[in-house]
Formats: sequence, C-alpha cells, structure tokens
Amino acid sequence: MGRYAFILAGGLGSRLCLLSERRAKPAVPFGGKYRIIDLTLSNCVNSGIYDIGVLTQYRPTSLNQHIGTGRPWDLDRSRGGVQILPPSLGSLQSDWYQGTADAIYQNLIHLRSRRIEQVLVLSGDHVYTMNYNVLYAFHVANGAAATVAVTEVPECDVSSFGILETDAVGRVTGFKEKPQQAASRLASMGVYLFDRDSLIRWLAEDAEMLDSGHDFGKDILPRLVARGERVYAYRFNPYWQDVGTLDSYYQANLAFLSDPPPLDLADPDWIIHTQSADRPPVRLEPGSRVERSMIANGCSVAGEVTGSVLFPGVTVARGAAVRDSIVMHDTHVGRGAVLDHAIVDKQVLVGDGARVGHGDDTTVNRACPDHLSSGLLVVGRGARLPEGITLGRNVRVGAGVVEQDFTGDVPAGGVVDGPESMH
Repeated sequence: MGRYAFILAGGLGSRLCLLSERRAKPAVPFGGKYRIIDLTLSNCVNSGIYDIGVLTQYRPTSLNQHIGTGRPWDLDRSRGGVQILPPSLGSLQSDWYQGTADAIYQNLIHLRSRRIEQVLVLSGDHVYTMNYNVLYAFHVANGAAATVAVTEVPECDVSSFGILETDAVGRVTGFKEKPQQAASRLASMGVYLFDRDSLIRWLAEDAEMLDSGHDFGKDILPRLVARGERVYAYRFNPYWQDVGTLDSYYQANLAFLSDPPPLDLADPDWIIHTQSADRPPVRLEPGSRVERSMIANGCSVAGEVTGSVLFPGVTVARGAAVRDSIVMHDTHVGRGAVLDHAIVDKQVLVGDGARVGHGDDTTVNRACPDHLSSGLLVVGRGARLPEGITLGRNVRVGAGVVEQDFTGDVPAGGVVDGPESMH
C-alpha cells in the first residue's frame, strides 16, 4: 500500500503583512536559504512519502516556481511525485476553496484513484521536523478513524489555536477552535491522519451542510468528537512553531542563531531539501565582523553583521551594520547604513548612510497596527531607500517604493507606499 499526503498551502497570510501580500505564506523565505513549505515537504520525503498533492489558492506563482517538478525533494517521479492542485476554475459553485475541508473535497478524485488506507493532511506553513511513520503507527495501534498531532502551547496562546481535550489514553473528548480560555493547552498542529474511506464519507456529508464553513478545525473535527467517532491526539513534544505572524516569523528565524538551534539543519539523517541557486561562496572582506549570524552563499560582507540572518546574495558595504535583522536575497546595504530589528524582503537597495529601525519610539504602525507593534520594521520587495534617510520603529515600506516616494525621514509607525503597494 502506498502513502499519500495533501499539503494545504493556499492560506492568505494576512498577519505576515508585506511578506505575504505577493506570495502564499508557505512560499515566504525562511532560515537563510529555505521557504517555509520546505520543512513539510522534507518531512514527507524523509518519512518515505513520495506521493503529494499541494493545494494552492492565494498568489501561488512563487510557490509553483519554487516546487517546480519537485526535483530537490526527489519528487520528480513518473509514479507519484508532487502535483500542484489549484481550485478547478469553472466548478459549479466557485473557483475558490471554501475552507480546508472543501479544498480536500474538491480533490477527492486523487484519493479515489489511489490504493491507500490512510491519508495525511498537512499545513504548509509550520516550522518543525516530524517522522510521520510514528504518527501512522500510533493511528493504527489505536484503531483511530482520525488522529490529530498536538503540541502544548502557553496559556496565553490558546486563543490562537484549535484546542483539544483528551482522556487518559489520548482519545479526544473535546475540540474548540480558538477558544478565549480552555481547560487544556493541547493545540492542533494542523497535522491530520484520516482513514481514507471515513474521510471521503465525512467530506461528502460536510459538503451537503449549508451551515458548515467546510473547515477541519471549525467544523469537521468538533463534529466528529461530538458524535463519538474514534479521534485520537498524538502528542508531539519537539520544536514546532506556527510562523503566522510577523513577530513569530522573526523570532523563529533568529531562534536558529541560538546554541543549540531548535532544529538541526545540518542533520545528515533528516535533510531539509530546497530549491537552491548556484551561488559563489560567502566573502568576508578585510575589517568585516560577523557574530552569531547565518550567512547564505553569494553574500559579501565588508561591514558588520550581528544576530542576523542573511539570505543568498546580500551585500553589506563597508561601514554598514546589520543588527538583529532578516535580510532576504540580493539586497544591498549601502556604506555606513544601519539596519536594526528589520525584516527586509528581496532585492532592496538601502542607500548609503540610511538608518533603518532607529530610536526608542515604538508607536504602532498606522496601516498594520495588529502586525507591526513590537518595534520591527518591514521593507517590501524591490524597495529603494534614499541615502541618509532615517526610518523609525514599526515602519512599513511598501514593495517597489523608490526614492521619490519619500518626503523625508519616516517616524515610528509611519507608512511609505509606492504605486505597487496594496493593503
């Protein structure tokens, strides 16, 4: 019997602000050379699952280009391999998936045509490494119809997750989606294992329900638990991080600078595969200083870099300083410029002497008050920052902004949007 996994990769990542306005959240660059979805794809192939459907919806172009034929993950196969599954345009109701369960329901043809007993349903936007074979063994041993992987989250975070209550043997007795308070701190990781035939039946039933949101967390799982189906919780204690907000994305990237890091990206037995461009080795010029940072291939550093993650092709000119920042591909930080607590998207030009993320004023951002309030500053893809400009904390600089879009220094909480920008 083969194994098959669906990866849900269509989410509108609005809480990642600028980073996911032009790309699906799983396609957001992560960890110096990867994209977020690389971890889930690598978990599959490292667990021996080579037959995968990736469900896309929202701005899938960069995700499609990244996955391509699937070769970096050994998924360019004549049987199985990876398939990108966008919503089928022209379907009866709508060309958008209504929810996570509806996305699978619209793709049931891929289950019916395969000789499998179970189907794995995964989220494409979490950072963790898991051997799914252990999950399969747990599912079979318990005679479960559905198994949900869970992890303990702090009390203050329960309202952000689906929270499960279980009995002594791990059978789920309660399931609440994003409760204000809960008796349990067991959060769903967005990793589900279903018996194939049961899942097909439940999805067909759910599709007929007019009052359903057609979502696993909000509708299907609470319904199954309420009527006593055999739903089990598989406890997962190692590192797992939902990188759905700017702050969690920033912290998860910088966590890899700690000793030891939360996940071993150098583990030869659990390689995180990705689509890598050929780039020359890192260059450290005379007088440069690099401390506690990750520097990807193709970078050239003549200034100083501390506590930061530099993606491929970043250049840091002489006298420039990059501190506690995430700087994506092919960005140039000009002479004497300073980046502090900044997330800078690809191909940005930081003018000489610019101060990006300056001062102690932490006025929240007026355009994205929910996402930009902790002091981080975000610069969109391809923006050009003028020489000598000062940008305060919690500033948002839109994609494609050019020097002429600035009327002067930008105080904390300010917004600079160019013609390409959108909210």
